[in-house]
Amino acid sequence: MSEVDVSVVVPVYNEEESIPEMYRQLTDVLSKLGRSYEILVIDDGSRDRSFELLKALHEQDPHLRVIRFRRNFGQTAAFAAGFEHARGSVIVTIDADLQNDPQDIPRLLEKIDEGYDIVSGWRIKRKDPFFSRKLPSMIANRLISEATSVRLHDYGCSLKAYRSEVAKNVQLYGEMHRFIPAVASWMGTRTAEIPVNHRPRQFGKSKYGISRTVRVFLDMLTVRFLLSYATRPLHVFGSIGLVTAGLGFLIGLYLAVLKVFLGQSIGSRPLLMLAVLLIVIGVQMVTMGLLGEMVTRVYHEAQGKRIYVIREMLDE
Repeated sequence: MSEVDVSVVVPVYNEEESIPEMYRQLTDVLSKLGRSYEILVIDDGSRDRSFELLKALHEQDPHLRVIRFRRNFGQTAAFAAGFEHARGSVIVTIDADLQNDPQDIPRLLEKIDEGYDIVSGWRIKRKDPFFSRKLPSMIANRLISEATSVRLHDYGCSLKAYRSEVAKNVQLYGEMHRFIPAVASWMGTRTAEIPVNHRPRQFGKSKYGISRTVRVFLDMLTVRFLLSYATRPLHVFGSIGLVTAGLGFLIGLYLAVLKVFLGQSIGSRPLLMLAVLLIVIGVQMVTMGLLGEMVTRVYHEAQGKRIYVIREMLDE
């Protein structure tokens, strides 16, 4: 299949009420860009009439492509499928619930044309409840920015634009889609953020709530580890192990001095058990780091996955 200039990836899960208007607005904007485009909708196991509506629209418009999952795999899986099958040199992601405004897409593309690899939307005037949505999001954005050193005001905004070579080189698991700018930063990407319009929800209700906060926090720890130690796990586990074992050794040395030179009994002292425990934990941490190094090498070599990404090459 031939390539296009812009691919718009839209995850859909039980959005039958918003699909016709979403398609109309996207088509209206994209048809005026002066660029070739496609709309790639990922039906994430919808149980309503979403797929039937998409199928009917696909039969009328060759610009619309539809991928249907067998069951609900989640938004991250939908984005991963969209990135894999998108044909555009630039990939734009957007929600199907009409809260993201398609009118902002041209501005994202203009920023990409300035040389940026990722352009993220920033919902300055977000139309969501404060305590259940906005406050947790503000806290999460601050934590993620500090942990990853990729500072964005709104990681949770689905309206983003990526160069194809960036999106297709990001491996997504769990619920990592909101961390794509941070995960992609190891490639040396240039990331920008622009204010975008955010509209009140017109149909249905949000599929995500405050309950995902814990999962977001755990994913943040995963991203932090991947960015810092994915190719050198021994550095983190080995460092912890050496500090722990060293502390245990010093405590043991102190107890040995008490026993040998002062003749004190140390057999019933809790410090003796603590010293042994710290040394054992230290050895285990170093061993875990070595195993991590082996797993890392198997991961990269089995997939032929390089530990670098080339932007361009001049060899003639």
